[in-house]
Amino acid sequence: MAFTLKQLRYFVAVADIGTVSGAAQALAISQSAVTEAVRELEADLGVTLFERHPRGLDITHKGHQFLRHATGILSGVADARQALSHETARPKGRLHVGATSLVAGYVLSDILSRFRRANPEVEVTALEDSGEYLEHLLVGGELDVAVMVTSNLRDRMALQTEILDVSPYQLWLPMGHPLATQTSVGIEDLAGEPMIMLTLDEIEEATRKLLSAFGARPRVAFRTRSVEAVRSLVATGAGIALLPEMVYRPWSLEGDRIVSRDVSGSLPVVQVGVVWRKGAPLPQAAREFIVAAQSQRPQR
Repeated sequence: MAFTLKQLRYFVAVADIGTVSGAAQALAISQSAVTEAVRELEADLGVTLFERHPRGLDITHKGHQFLRHATGILSGVADARQALSHETARPKGRLHVGATSLVAGYVLSDILSRFRRANPEVEVTALEDSGEYLEHLLVGGELDVAVMVTSNLRDRMALQTEILDVSPYQLWLPMGHPLATQTSVGIEDLAGEPMIMLTLDEIEEATRKLLSAFGARPRVAFRTRSVEAVRSLVATGAGIALLPEMVYRPWSLEGDRIVSRDVSGSLPVVQVGVVWRKGAPLPQAAREFIVAAQSQRPQR
């Protein structure tokens, strides 16, 4: 039996929320309907998509691979419906987009894919740079829109923002780490642990706030600008890391497992949004891009 769009929607909801009960509540259906749909999907695919445990569900490596395909299928169906009901002419011309490093690979690619499918006659150019420089280009009219970390936006008077995601920090641990047995970890539990620190420009300010939450300087074992390097180092036991939930993936490139845990206490969050110059007339292509960005907003 081939899988259905309904099964894909239920699967994506469970993957996003992490529990069957939470997915059922978000979908306004019964838990049994969600459970049955996921089981039928696993039977059809011949793989285990989730590992079941008392706290909820953890997506498996195969499940993580299939999740990207499932979201792409659902996005394509939504695009097809939109194209049939779209009464205005498709925009043409050029669209200049900026992105900060942290969001370029985790947020921008999906938005651009969705936008290009719906607007094939628009030529898109994209630039990755620091948040401060992207703000300069937006104010100067050299960029139409940007997708960036907005938590530390500098020129709020000149820029309009639409928040797409608010991502709390989580603790990343290798499999078998003593703290992995806890559902929530306190800041005090991290004292003395070797830390792998991500030093991308756009989260530098948030990282400084994060360090101050310790009360004492943590023992930093490695600093890097690469999220994948953090993932690999944590997975192989070189240290632990505190990073926004949006960049968490349960596997390193080498196939080693990483687990995440919530951290109690007052930690900063990372806000990601689409940004454009306030008061300036937006071309149709830019408006369509903002719509595409809004449609990619995670359902939590």
